Amino acid sequence: MLIKTQPDEIQSFLVDASYMRDGYADRVVLPESGEQVAEILAAATRDRTPVTVSGAGTGTVGGRVAFGGVVLATDKLNQIRSLVKEENGGRAVAEAGVILADFQKFVDSEGLLYPPDPTERGCFLGGTVSTNASGSRTFKYGPTRKYVERLRIALATGDLIDLRRGDLRADSKGRIEIPLGSGRKIEALLPSYRMPQVRKTASGYYVVPEMDLVDLFIGSEGTLGVIVDIEVKLLPKPEGFLAGIVFFSSNESLLKFVTEARDLSLATQQSDQRVAGRLVPLLEKALEISVRDTFPPPPAVADEAAPGSINARALEYFDNQSLGFLRQLYDTIPKAAVGAIFFEQETNVTTEDSLMREWEALLERHNALTDDSWFATNEHDQAKLREFRHQLPVLMNEWFARYQQRKVSTDMAVPDKEFSGMLRFYETTLHTSGLKYTIFGHISDNHVDVNILPRNDDEGTKAREIYLQFLKRAAAVGGTLSAEHGIGKLKRDYLNLFYSDEHLREMAALKRAFDPAGILGRGNIFSETVLDALR
Repeated sequence: MLIKTQPDEIQSFLVDASYMRDGYADRVVLPESGEQVAEILAAATRDRTPVTVSGAGTGTVGGRVAFGGVVLATDKLNQIRSLVKEENGGRAVAEAGVILADFQKFVDSEGLLYPPDPTERGCFLGGTVSTNASGSRTFKYGPTRKYVERLRIALATGDLIDLRRGDLRADSKGRIEIPLGSGRKIEALLPSYRMPQVRKTASGYYVVPEMDLVDLFIGSEGTLGVIVDIEVKLLPKPEGFLAGIVFFSSNESLLKFVTEARDLSLATQQSDQRVAGRLVPLLEKALEISVRDTFPPPPAVADEAAPGSINARALEYFDNQSLGFLRQLYDTIPKAAVGAIFFEQETNVTTEDSLMREWEALLERHNALTDDSWFATNEHDQAKLREFRHQLPVLMNEWFARYQQRKVSTDMAVPDKEFSGMLRFYETTLHTSGLKYTIFGHISDNHVDVNILPRNDDEGTKAREIYLQFLKRAAAVGGTLSAEHGIGKLKRDYLNLFYSDEHLREMAALKRAFDPAGILGRGNIFSETVLDALR
């Protein structure tokens, strides 16, 4: 185990992509095993020393920015332990400090796919589980939660637990019980709130009736335990794909294109689910068994779209302001373009021609600038399109660093019926503010990132006032504070717009059951005041 104490050695562990300032810690420890993580936590609980878990530093909400105590860095937990191929995909086991991009490259080399794809793929696998990370492919495949099969977790008490999906569930009254190796057990009550009716959320603890307890730790932001090992399920690698950056000269045409592309894709997904649902009872009748009870449901196959059926795995939005920034790097963006959509569709030998025709017809119906748009049907060209999409967050981060301003960026998602009104509210408010901004991101999931770009402290104050207006609007229409980045320290003071005081106390009480001394991730999700009130 490596221990760092010199200020110049530990400074890089006290910052992340939120640009939150003034973090400090007594030391940074870098364990090399789950047992060492457990030892560190047991000692910290005994001495009541705060512990902040540090991943790759790609988080945007200040989660790893410590304010005292010890930083537990997972950098040396960096081994891919195993990969097993199965009939409908496979599974792999990796440590929490494995870089996501490295893991996905390894999986790809084995002819498999790990779908979660946050924009920043330099993150650690453990960090993606801790925030239930999602990305552009979430529209088709869902967030990280859907792929986690097993977790090995070090608790603040020094216990190591191994949770496999399906082993432990909450009862009908929300009570949970987790046996510990020492003969003790953790007993707790889940919060009573209902999850927001949005396509994805990473706001507070995940709670559903009779939930699998693996899901409690996914998205808990290192406040309930430290994830050390992860087993995930994998899908077959898609055979081929069609991708494009499509430009529009009219926002109205662009939004109508998105609506139809999304509706067609959802219809295809639902059709596939109905077909699978009809096959199960037929098989049960033939075999005189319960397929659902005897066999786990197979994962979705990545390239099963029927000929001619549009089924986008990604639909990403760029507003006019975003294109203005990107023109610094891409002078071939058409001058007439006021917005763009990045799309991806998986194909195979049977479907590629018919799908190309379907997408061409869809683009023509909505007056896209097809001749000036960019398309890809091979991995090399697709990588260039994805690079275009990923350049915008890089440009935003460079802006915040240049002007030394704290990041002001939304991460809200709203229900389907509320999104068009929410987007208009963003645009109208920002247009009249006089501030620079961009709007881009996961439009298919009713979740776009609004980056407000202050150049000085006065503009920073104004930006945060506007941000608060956006939060209140999202809460009023049943949205979520964070769709994918989590709460951390940067957003914790806004959580009470989305949850009642009683619900926050219930969350804090749940944390206390796993972390009696309150050492883990202090200041993340809720303030220390809320935790200390339960002592």
